[in-house]
Amino acid sequence: MGTQTQIITIHAHAPPKPALGEACNGCGVCCAAEPCPVSLTLLWPHQAPCRALMWSDAGQRYLCGMVSDPARFLGWLPKSMNASASRLFKRWIAANTVCDADAVLSE
Repeated sequence: MGTQTQIITIHAHAPPKPALGEACNGCGVCCAAEPCPVSLTLLWPHQAPCRALMWSDAGQRYLCGMVSDPARFLGWLPKSMNASASRLFKRWIAANTVCDADAVLSE
């Protein structure tokens, strides 16, 4: 079995990808490479990069739109449910915990 190569585009100011298992820093590599379970379940079309991957100029990092503002991506979700959905999605994908992207990067 050979190694697959995938080209992803990351913001020039994104933090470098942490090692697998280190603290998440918002580098965006995971979401740029493949959709997470939340994206695969609720967002169409299933594509990489995830369409809910959002760059934060203020934070100089990527954010998950399904965690920061799910109603923006789910037109059927009432704004009053935004906070509850955000907590659920954050837990579901373990957002901002540890890096689980096993991608090997080259420049």
